[in-house]
Amino acid sequence: MNQILIVEDDMALSRGITLALKSDELTFKQAYSCKEAMDLLEKENFSLIILDVNLPDGNGFDILQSIRAHSFVPVILLTANNLETDIVAGLEMGADDYIAKPFSLMVLRARVNTQLRKKQVNQTDIVKIGPFAFDFVNMRYEKNNIAIVLSKTEQKLLRILVENKGITLSRANLVDRIWTDGAEYVDENALSVTVKRLRDKLEDKEDIVKYIKTVYGIGYTWVV
Repeated sequence: MNQILIVEDDMALSRGITLALKSDELTFKQAYSCKEAMDLLEKENFSLIILDVNLPDGNGFDILQSIRAHSFVPVILLTANNLETDIVAGLEMGADDYIAKPFSLMVLRARVNTQLRKKQVNQTDIVKIGPFAFDFVNMRYEKNNIAIVLSKTEQKLLRILVENKGITLSRANLVDRIWTDGAEYVDENALSVTVKRLRDKLEDKEDIVKYIKTVYGIGYTWVV
């Protein structure tokens, strides 16, 4: 079941969107202000968000930035005009699509279905281990549905460890596989620093399991 959040201060339009999208596979939550939207986003998870840019107590772009700080949920922006600057700003902030008012509810429905299909397809490429969801193709990483931002080097290290789960990889092997840019010499300390940074991003102090294990004198392994 997919749950959709509609953030639109025009109650009639919000109801119209809900009726147009109504399906046995969809449920809806409605917010009519930035505050209501933020409250719902803190309490619940959504499969897709329809977000009006102009709201009575703030700007939809602020909500979008807050969402992208911790989630990659698809977001479709509703804009009051077709200004190129608004469209570009929204897409650069991480919106997946936009539609300018006034719009056809049939067109909106088609856009929503497209985003939900993309989400479903992308999920088949996601590696799920414990609390983690690693999408190596789209470079998206989450722990307990919260986004984790990784550098390119950290992404390389994580992928190698996960794809060789349970196998101890030597430090020399990892250095050779991560730094493949033709550099003549890479200080092994660079690997230690990268491992520490990756651990800091993946492992919380309260975690019983430590996911990246040091095998002293040899290298590292992903243990989960």
